[in-house]
Amino acid sequence: MAKKKLFKLLLFKVTPYNLNKLIFSILKIRILDDKLKTKMINKVVKDAAEALQGVSSGMTLMVGGFGLSGIPENSITELVNLGVKDLTCISNNAGVDDFGLGFLLQNKQIKKMISSYVGENAEFERQMLSGSLEVDLIPQGTLAERCRAAQHGIPAFYTPAGYGTEVAEGKEVREFHGKPHIMEKAFEADFAFVKAWKGDHAGNLIFKGTARNFNPNMCGAAKITVVEVEELVEPRALDPNFIHIPGVFVQRIYQGKNYEKRIEQRTVRQI
Repeated sequence: MAKKKLFKLLLFKVTPYNLNKLIFSILKIRILDDKLKTKMINKVVKDAAEALQGVSSGMTLMVGGFGLSGIPENSITELVNLGVKDLTCISNNAGVDDFGLGFLLQNKQIKKMISSYVGENAEFERQMLSGSLEVDLIPQGTLAERCRAAQHGIPAFYTPAGYGTEVAEGKEVREFHGKPHIMEKAFEADFAFVKAWKGDHAGNLIFKGTARNFNPNMCGAAKITVVEVEELVEPRALDPNFIHIPGVFVQRIYQGKNYEKRIEQRTVRQI
């Protein structure tokens, strides 16, 4: 009965005028939708070579990843191919001797490393101890926050981490709630190289598992953010509810290839 009453009500309210108005509204929506599709921002570049255009010697670069997890393998390989020198690299660590940033260290392309620890890279350790490589070791949380501060346009912040150590030398100190804090400045980088799991043409990104690490904080934290992805999808293919980084933080995106995804220390159960 309720359905019949609703049907009669709809028939009563629909007039030729209302029907024409409804059809016009539907057509208008479709036209606007088509215009939006044609104007969709496209940040896709062909490959790593095109993505790294503008990189030159002496620049400061952010490189995502933690150890070997989530490192931008293709962008690092292209940096090696370019042969740029005197680089300042901001990265949690430098991977291992024969992979990741280890390639750049072997080629003496890095002048300074800003990291939280040396890690498994013996070449990093050798160059640091010999004095041939400038190294700025800072607390890991501070490293992440200096990236995030740059991403959000915050010039500086205060943290208690590092107070009373070499980390605090030459830095402003202020007390908050009776506790001394040191001032840390946001990073200033020319390029940020990031690795994501999925991304679309507009630069919207989804990260996977532990490969998320420092990558999201580095997006938008440099003048130009370059992202390589395992899966490059069409616009609107990503569920907005699962996007970690919106495309506004990305300038260039490309489809990566031939990922090795090495593991630094493989541990298996002994039987």
